[in-house]
Amino acid sequence: MSTTRSWKKIKDEVYGKKGTSRRDELNRDFESFKIGLLLKKAREEQHLTQEQLAELVDKKRTYISRIENDGSNITLKTLYDIVEKGLGGKVNISIQI
Repeated sequence: MSTTRSWKKIKDEVYGKKGTSRRDELNRDFESFKIGLLLKKAREEQHLTQEQLAELVDKKRTYISRIENDGSNITLKTLYDIVEKGLGGKVNISIQI
Protein backbone atom coordinates (compact mmCIF):
# COMPACT_ATOMS: atom_id res chain seq x y z
CA MET A 1 0.00 0.00 0.00
CA SER A 2 1.38 3.43 -1.02
CA THR A 3 1.53 6.26 1.50
CA THR A 4 2.08 8.94 -1.14
CA ARG A 5 -0.60 11.63 -1.15
CA SER A 6 -1.13 14.43 -3.63
CA TRP A 7 -0.79 18.09 -2.64
CA LYS A 8 -4.51 18.55 -3.41
CA LYS A 9 -5.45 15.73 -1.04
CA ILE A 10 -3.22 17.13 1.69
CA LYS A 11 -4.78 20.61 1.27
CA ASP A 12 -8.27 19.06 1.41
CA GLU A 13 -7.40 17.19 4.62
CA VAL A 14 -5.56 20.02 6.39
CA TYR A 15 -7.40 23.13 5.13
CA GLY A 16 -10.73 21.70 4.02
CA LYS A 17 -12.30 21.39 0.61
CA LYS A 18 -12.49 24.27 -1.87
CA GLY A 19 -15.10 26.78 -0.79
CA THR A 20 -14.54 26.38 2.95
CA SER A 21 -13.40 29.47 4.83
CA ARG A 22 -10.07 27.99 5.91
CA ARG A 23 -9.23 26.86 2.36
CA ASP A 24 -10.27 30.25 0.95
CA GLU A 25 -7.96 31.95 3.45
CA LEU A 26 -5.07 29.71 2.36
CA ASN A 27 -5.72 30.63 -1.27
CA ARG A 28 -5.85 34.36 -0.47
CA ASP A 29 -2.59 34.14 1.46
CA PHE A 30 -0.97 32.31 -1.44
CA GLU A 31 -2.15 34.93 -3.95
CA SER A 32 -0.73 37.70 -1.72
CA PHE A 33 2.57 35.86 -1.52
CA LYS A 34 2.61 35.55 -5.32
CA ILE A 35 2.15 39.32 -5.71
CA GLY A 36 5.25 39.89 -3.62
CA LEU A 37 7.28 37.39 -5.67
CA LEU A 38 6.08 38.89 -8.96
CA LEU A 39 7.03 42.39 -7.84
CA LYS A 40 10.46 41.23 -6.69
CA LYS A 41 11.09 39.44 -9.98
CA ALA A 42 9.99 42.49 -11.99
CA ARG A 43 12.22 44.77 -9.91
CA GLU A 44 15.21 42.51 -10.40
CA GLU A 45 14.54 42.30 -14.15
CA GLN A 46 14.63 46.13 -14.22
CA HIS A 47 17.99 45.97 -12.38
CA LEU A 48 16.65 48.10 -9.55
CA THR A 49 17.50 47.79 -5.88
CA GLN A 50 14.75 47.99 -3.31
CA GLU A 51 16.11 51.42 -2.37
CA GLN A 52 15.91 52.67 -5.96
CA LEU A 53 12.34 51.39 -6.39
CA ALA A 54 11.34 52.92 -3.07
CA GLU A 55 12.63 56.31 -4.18
CA LEU A 56 10.68 56.10 -7.45
CA VAL A 57 7.40 55.53 -5.61
CA ASP A 58 8.10 57.67 -2.52
CA LYS A 59 8.18 54.76 -0.07
CA LYS A 60 10.80 53.38 2.30
CA ARG A 61 13.05 50.48 1.32
CA THR A 62 11.76 48.49 4.29
CA TYR A 63 8.20 48.83 2.95
CA ILE A 64 9.26 47.47 -0.46
CA SER A 65 10.98 44.60 1.33
CA ARG A 66 7.84 43.78 3.33
CA ILE A 67 5.72 43.77 0.17
CA GLU A 68 8.15 41.48 -1.63
CA ASN A 69 8.15 39.07 1.29
CA ASP A 70 4.40 39.20 1.95
CA GLY A 71 2.21 41.20 -0.42
CA SER A 72 -0.86 40.93 1.80
CA ASN A 73 -0.89 44.51 3.11
CA ILE A 74 -0.46 46.36 -0.16
CA THR A 75 -3.13 48.81 -1.25
CA LEU A 76 -4.25 48.96 -4.86
CA LYS A 77 -2.89 52.49 -5.15
CA THR A 78 0.54 51.35 -3.97
CA LEU A 79 0.43 48.35 -6.30
CA TYR A 80 -0.32 50.66 -9.24
CA ASP A 81 2.41 53.10 -8.16
CA ILE A 82 5.04 50.37 -7.89
CA VAL A 83 4.14 48.68 -11.16
CA GLU A 84 3.44 51.78 -13.27
CA LYS A 85 5.65 54.51 -11.81
CA GLY A 86 8.42 52.34 -10.44
CA LEU A 87 8.64 49.50 -12.94
CA GLY A 88 7.08 51.01 -16.05
CA GLY A 89 4.50 48.24 -16.36
CA LYS A 90 0.74 47.82 -16.25
CA VAL A 91 -1.46 46.12 -13.67
CA ASN A 92 -4.05 43.63 -14.90
CA ILE A 93 -6.55 42.47 -12.28
CA SER A 94 -9.28 39.93 -12.85
CA ILE A 95 -12.19 38.94 -10.66
CA GLN A 96 -13.83 35.52 -10.79
CA ILE A 97 -17.44 35.12 -9.69
